[in-house]
Amino acid sequence: MKRFMIVTVSMLLFSVSLPIFAQGEATGLFLLINPGARQGGMGEAGVALANDVNALYWNPAGLAFQYENPETQSRGEATIMHVNWLPQFNLNDLYYDFAAARYYLPGVGTVGFGIQYMNYGEIAVTTDQSPDPVDFFTSNEMAFTGSYSLKLKDNLAMGVNLKFVYSRLSPTVGVSAEKGKGIGSTFALDLGILYHPGFAKRLSLGANISNIGPKITYIDKEQADPIPTNLRLGFAYKIMNSEFNKLTFVYDANRLLVPRDEEKRVESFMTFFLSTWGDGSVSDQFKRFTHSFGLEYWYTNLIALRSGYFYEDPNFGGRKFWTFGGGVYISFFGVDFSYILASVDDHPLANTMRFSLLAKF
Repeated sequence: MKRFMIVTVSMLLFSVSLPIFAQGEATGLFLLINPGARQGGMGEAGVALANDVNALYWNPAGLAFQYENPETQSRGEATIMHVNWLPQFNLNDLYYDFAAARYYLPGVGTVGFGIQYMNYGEIAVTTDQSPDPVDFFTSNEMAFTGSYSLKLKDNLAMGVNLKFVYSRLSPTVGVSAEKGKGIGSTFALDLGILYHPGFAKRLSLGANISNIGPKITYIDKEQADPIPTNLRLGFAYKIMNSEFNKLTFVYDANRLLVPRDEEKRVESFMTFFLSTWGDGSVSDQFKRFTHSFGLEYWYTNLIALRSGYFYEDPNFGGRKFWTFGGGVYISFFGVDFSYILASVDDHPLANTMRFSLLAKF
């Protein structure tokens, strides 16, 4: 009996939605799907504008600044998001969910918890003798994240995430003489920092390294796959910051810290921080960065309008798309949405709509 191999499931999801250079370099790529309809409306940028509960993903250091004034800020906050992934494929059981919450503990700092869940849907089992399905199984992946953040100074904060990653792509895998389960797990670490410079009151600088951790083993340790360690750098600048009108510009740069060279990927994940910069020319190193630009406008604290642009070098994926979004906040409750307008009509990310709910308590 032959089942769909792990790589088949992975390529179905990511072959056209994530960087081409990521294919075959890492597993657990669902960890790179950006949650939060708010940030999704700003070109998928948010490492330096981490001022809501979604900071748990974008930059955990931002959680430390979210309860500075008890009169205007809430001690706790929670969010949920659901999105049908790759809508162009019309696969109703291919979807992504995200939920997170944070809470301030006096004398301790801010703690948080998050869940990412990717459902790949139902996969058919066939035999070598016939293409007709003889059985079915479901594939999914998830990550559970615990977060902690505190201020090092009044304008400087640091955050850390500890996550458990579970990947269930297939209950059984049979490839030549190798047989086993397409199920694996690992632990990972995220480290974030957020800085509000004293010399520029309207500027915020952020950095986050996510998914630092051991490889995932599916069949044997010799073929273990690295998880997608990612570097995110960015800034946010408040162009306008009056009582009724606020306008902020954001920019993020991302780079996957997994070597493209297959021989280097055999090494320990701790060496990736250096070895990944040795792949290709100096020019290639900069081209491997993706770029996100975004604008967010608020009228008072009730209505938000957002727009952004995402760019990736044609030699390293070539994704380019505009994003639009908005939000409505009433009292302790808010609703955000975002929409991806791809440059190519039949692009699988085109018409992706995200909705997220946020509640303060």
